[in-house]
Amino acid sequence: MTLPPPAELAVFMGQVLVLSMYGLTVSGHFPREFRAPSLTSALGIAVLWSTLAVAACLTVFALAFAWRRVPTYAAVIGGGGMVLIAPLLLQPLPDSFVNGRRGLLVFTALGLGLAALARQLTV
Repeated sequence: MTLPPPAELAVFMGQVLVLSMYGLTVSGHFPREFRAPSLTSALGIAVLWSTLAVAACLTVFALAFAWRRVPTYAAVIGGGGMVLIAPLLLQPLPDSFVNGRRGLLVFTALGLGLAALARQLTV
């Protein structure tokens, strides 16, 4: 059994971690009555749904990247570890970050940055 490429595996694991943390953050905004006041305005709703659409695209991109560049066993082990550790890393963050726009925007921006890095690795 050969070792997986470390850079590709690290980028994929980062993508899974960021998207898992985003998923936990966005899940706290549903149903509507649980949303923070900053996400009930028109701008807040636009931020919520646009980051959700971008995160969905990033998920598809991360899976396609892993399918082409990372062995299946490494993707399952590395990605699974990131899914398990995401709640532990999200827990110490302040509620104002997790429950507001900042969490959604930061995790989406990190996902976009990792997608750009993954793109550089495929060239």
